[in-house]
Parts: sequence; C-alpha cells; structure tokens
Amino acid sequence: MARKMASSSANTYFSPELFHFLLELRYNNHRAWFQANKPRYEEYIRRPFLRFIEDFAPYLKRINPAFTAEAKSLFRIYRDTRFSYDKTPYKTHAAAQFRHILGRDVHAPGFYLHLEPDNCFIAGGIWLPEAEPTLRIRQAIARWDPRWLAVKKDGPPLSQEDKLKRAPKGFDPHHPLVEDLKLKSFIAWVAFSEEEVCSPDFLEKVSQACQRLNPLVDFLCDVLKLPTVEESEGAS
Repeated sequence: MARKMASSSANTYFSPELFHFLLELRYNNHRAWFQANKPRYEEYIRRPFLRFIEDFAPYLKRINPAFTAEAKSLFRIYRDTRFSYDKTPYKTHAAAQFRHILGRDVHAPGFYLHLEPDNCFIAGGIWLPEAEPTLRIRQAIARWDPRWLAVKKDGPPLSQEDKLKRAPKGFDPHHPLVEDLKLKSFIAWVAFSEEEVCSPDFLEKVSQACQRLNPLVDFLCDVLKLPTVEESEGAS
C-alpha cells in the first residue's frame, strides 16, 4: 500500500542545494554567516523538510499508528551548547525524529531521519536508553526472543557503535548472543545517497525503509510495555 500511495504522489522535496548549504555551514559556523544565509536555510532545508514531514505522516501512520510525524518532529538547527563539547552554534545536518505518541523523549523507541553531506540515513530503534529499559531489552535478547532473532535475520544491519567491552553484569559472557547483549543502543539503519534524497521517489524510499525497521521498533515497544494506539485511546 505504501508503494502505491508514494508512486501516486511522487514529489521532489530536497535539492543538492541542501547539501551545498550544510557543507558551507561546516566551514562558516558562526552567527554572522548564518544570518546572512538564513533565507537559503529556509528555502532549501526547513520548508522542504516540513513539507516532507507533512506528506510522510499518513505513510507512517499506516506502518505504525503509534508513531507521529508532525512539525515538531524536525530538530532545530541551533545547537544546545550548554552540555556539548562542540561549541559551534549550528548543527551541520538536518534531522527529524518520529516519536511514539507517549514516548516524547529522544531516548524512547522511534524513527530518525538524518540528512548530511555524505551521511544520509533513516534509523529505527532506541538510542542510549536508561538502565531499567536497557535491562528489559537485554533480558529479552538473553531468553532468545524470536522477534529479536527475526530482526537480526531479516532486518537492516544493527549499529555496533555503542557497545560495552565486556558482557553486562548479570549476563553470561559466553552467551551466543553476547555481542548483542553488549549493545548500549539498539538501532538499525538504512542509508541513502544524496542522489536518492533529491529524487522524486525519496518519500517512497523512506517509507519502505521504515517498513523494514518497524519489526525492531515494535519489539522494543512491546518489551518496554509502551501502549498501543488502541490502549492509549481506551485509557483516555
């Protein structure tokens, strides 16, 4: 269904100017340059991204109705330098996160779209969860949850960036899935070329990638006992 919907509304959202702007910003990351070039940011990044999010919303609802795509899904380009080693005022990428209706937190399961020169991707999963949800996920992996095994077998590759050096405390260091137990973030991703981002079928490509990522997201939501849309509406 997503393929049919996307092909009937093929549209080009982003142009190479998005990448040109972000690359220039990388070397001119100061307020005077950004203020002088802010109309380019609005024309080539912010407005097209908001339009993409609006059009993507019904596709995401079909894939997983517990997640939302809305204007506030788009991250601000202004960097919060209070707790960052990087004190440059602007991010040199554009990104949006599509969050669970009750998981208004970057550390909850979700989908994340990242656009940056030579680094474009859609990811699904959970980034650096706190201790209690991490323990729940690891316990499910350790008991050979079939959904996790299916994610590993059939889904996009899992990120190996955030890992412990040793098996987590309380888990068998010789467990056959010990490398999965070492993960600190549980994320898979699908990469895009800049040409794909600028193509008329980018909405379709993102939709198809989210369908592939959804089993991992569903697994995490179930393990963390996040309610379904029906349960949320019933409680209200």
